[in-house]
Amino acid sequence: MSPIAQTDPDFVFEGIPPVEDVDVTAAVVAPAAQPPDPLGPLTQLPGTWTGHGFNAIWRPHHPDSPQDRFLELNLTNETMVFTKINGAIPNRGLQIPDISMFGITYMQQITEASNGTGLHVEPGIWAVVPQTADPNEPATVVRMASIPHGTVILAQGTTQFLEGGPPHIPDNNIIPFAIGGSPPPNSGFASAAQTFTEMTLATPTPFRFASPGVTQAMVENPNSVLQAALHGQAMKSRTFIQITTKHSPIKAGGTVNTAFLAAGSNPPGGNANAVEVDATFWIQTIAGTGGQPDKLQLQYTQLVELDFNGLRWPHVTVATLHKQ
Repeated sequence: MSPIAQTDPDFVFEGIPPVEDVDVTAAVVAPAAQPPDPLGPLTQLPGTWTGHGFNAIWRPHHPDSPQDRFLELNLTNETMVFTKINGAIPNRGLQIPDISMFGITYMQQITEASNGTGLHVEPGIWAVVPQTADPNEPATVVRMASIPHGTVILAQGTTQFLEGGPPHIPDNNIIPFAIGGSPPPNSGFASAAQTFTEMTLATPTPFRFASPGVTQAMVENPNSVLQAALHGQAMKSRTFIQITTKHSPIKAGGTVNTAFLAAGSNPPGGNANAVEVDATFWIQTIAGTGGQPDKLQLQYTQLVELDFNGLRWPHVTVATLHKQ
């Protein structure tokens, strides 16, 4: 599937009647100066990004005897195409004056690196939301995504621009845990692997697929793929974006699933109910070497929590992409 733009070039949002009292510059600028891009922290995204990553997902297995799960571990190739939405996106206010958002559409495509099998396609929208007094929320970004397996998400959060680098990318894991419980630390991997033996690559099992090149270190800490990609890079700056479907710290967000995914209460969790999404993105400027220009790099780590058969199963996707 070839990357495609998500909006016609001549499509321009315009409120009818126009939104009043909108300051798209958010600052007083000198008459000769260019106003800042209203996309703010998303300014560098429009364009095509390609790269590689790692995907780890626990899938429900039917029949659940002798085993209720299957672990899929993929090295991935990925393309993300971002297209700017022309014009302001009007939001009408009742408690406060109208606001305007600015946004981009995107199309994400992920394939299995070893054979090109399609794993994921996701159309969606990113938008910047100005600070508001009612509700009392800071300036935020929001990602609205449609996943063809039967889930839609709205994840919202804050951003921060930082000089220098690299970022601190914490360790993570895919250890299952009880619904309503807390995610276990990475130090619990060895103990958990005694129950969930699929996490140990040296242990043969028919209930696991691993791409050629997947290592035990990746299984124990998927974010190690991102950490390794930073080695030897001189980072000049980065935009940090953290979003979640939880209603904290921003009072918004959530997931909605098809009846097939969400159905069932005994045991709880349905077939594979996606209940929460948390993601961190870093838009990074990497210093050029040998006379080459600086390059833009996008890294992300995403956690989708899937509920089935009474447990919560972490689904982690990470990637490092470069703007073309």
